[in-house]
Amino acid sequence: MLLSFDAKQKLKLSIPRNREYLPKYLLEEERVVGAMLDSKKLVPEGEGKYKYTVTSFKVFQLDINPVVSIAVENNNGILRMSALESKLDGLGMVDDFNLILNANLEATHIGLEGEALLGVSVSQPPLLKVVPKKILESTGHSVLNGILLGIKSRVQQQLVKDFFNWCEINNV
Repeated sequence: MLLSFDAKQKLKLSIPRNREYLPKYLLEEERVVGAMLDSKKLVPEGEGKYKYTVTSFKVFQLDINPVVSIAVENNNGILRMSALESKLDGLGMVDDFNLILNANLEATHIGLEGEALLGVSVSQPPLLKVVPKKILESTGHSVLNGILLGIKSRVQQQLVKDFFNWCEINNV
C-alpha cells in the first residue's frame, strides 16, 4: 500500500537594513543553502548540486534517516531548490520511496519571500502494517510540516544572521 503526504510553508520576512543587497547575497549559492539547511549535513556535489542528510527522526519507534540530492539554481534573483533523488534509511525493506521538494526564495522590496512544498510517497513498511493508513499519513504530514518549520526557522534566524555577516565582510 502506497502512503502519500505533503506539507507547505510560506515565508514573508522583512529585512530591516541592506535589503537592496539580498539579490547579490542569494547568488552566494553554497553559503545561502548552508545557512538555510544544516551546513554540517550538506555535501556539495558539483555546481548547483548538494547531498543533504535530513535530521534523523523517530516514527513509531523507528529511526528514519532520509538522504536527498538537491538541485539549486538562481534565476532572476530567485533561488530555487528541488529534489533530484532520495533514499530512506531506517524503515527496513521499503519498495518505493519518493521525496518531492520544490522551494524558492526571492529577494523583494520588503526582504525575503518564499514558499516550499515537501512531499513523500512511500510503500507501507512491513514493520508498520498493523498501523492504519490514516494514522501513518497524518503522522507523515506532521513530520514533514515539522521539517519545513525547522527550515523556516533557520531562514528567519541563521540565514538573516549570515546575510548581515556577509554584508559586513563585503563592506556594504
